[in-house]
Amino acid sequence: MVNKYKKMSAKVHTTNYQNTLITPADDSKAVSAVMPPLKEEKKTIANLQFEMIYNEPYKYTSDEVLFEIYRKRKGAEHDLVAEDRKAFFSKGQPCLRTSALAKQYGWGIHHDEEGRVALVAMESDDFTELMADPGVKKVKAMKTSR
Repeated sequence: MVNKYKKMSAKVHTTNYQNTLITPADDSKAVSAVMPPLKEEKKTIANLQFEMIYNEPYKYTSDEVLFEIYRKRKGAEHDLVAEDRKAFFSKGQPCLRTSALAKQYGWGIHHDEEGRVALVAMESDDFTELMADPGVKKVKAMKTSR
């Protein structure tokens, strides 16, 4: 007999894509990629994402970027344990399609075959090549307006 009260394991969500390019949103006003401006000397989520991805392309997955920024914004100076990460991803998290980098600042976000991410300027030859590559899935960033 199966114990119907057996604790179910928590589902772990992911924001990672493979071989995918997140393209700028349809309603983006950007004509070229720019670094997000600092606001009142405080780094925004877009600033933190930009620094992490731009400075070390294809080092981190989307999940790693989002969790590290969550950790920094919570003020956790120490490494959070695996249980904290599991709890963070036990509920769905917005993926990089919601990032201001792709919505406002003209960046494409490329996920390689292992899910690691890099920024690609919308006006660059690399962006044009990725757009022309049939092996790379293209998804639009979320619109800023509803």
